[in-house]
Amino acid sequence: MFDTMTITKAVGGLCGSLLVFLLGNWAAEALYHTGPEAGHGEEVSQAYTIDTGASESAAGGEAAAGPDFATVYASADAAAGEKVFSKCKACHKIDGTNATGPHLNGVVERAVASVGDFAYSDAMKAHGGNWDPQSLELFLTNPKGAVPGTKMTFAGLPKIEDRANVIAYLATLGG
Repeated sequence: MFDTMTITKAVGGLCGSLLVFLLGNWAAEALYHTGPEAGHGEEVSQAYTIDTGASESAAGGEAAAGPDFATVYASADAAAGEKVFSKCKACHKIDGTNATGPHLNGVVERAVASVGDFAYSDAMKAHGGNWDPQSLELFLTNPKGAVPGTKMTFAGLPKIEDRANVIAYLATLGG
């Protein structure tokens, strides 16, 4: 059934196919090559560049910092904060009951980890202090960075105006 001639034909066909694919690859590289030529060493420039602003932010990083939190918080809008709070509603309630996170009634100026019937993480219990507007602003910027080991998986609010507005809204909620 399989004699020497059949095996020789199969191996020859396989080698011939490989040779055709290598020849095709070589031709495609020659036609569509965009890198520097071998031996010439010159770089091929891109058709266009995308300005990401990295050079400007490195040069003027301090100028782009913006106003401090106290200035923004002084003119915060609680109504706008109520809209921002919609991001928090998945885990926090404002009706005095706990959900995935503790209720936020009266959270401004409340002691950290002080809701009695909520199971806080050890990191949050050890944090201590009160939730004054400055502490809340720091925490809402990056919860995992402010309290490493917290159970809160929210990434944070990147805009200082959003943080100030939501804290102003939380300050209107009674305990």
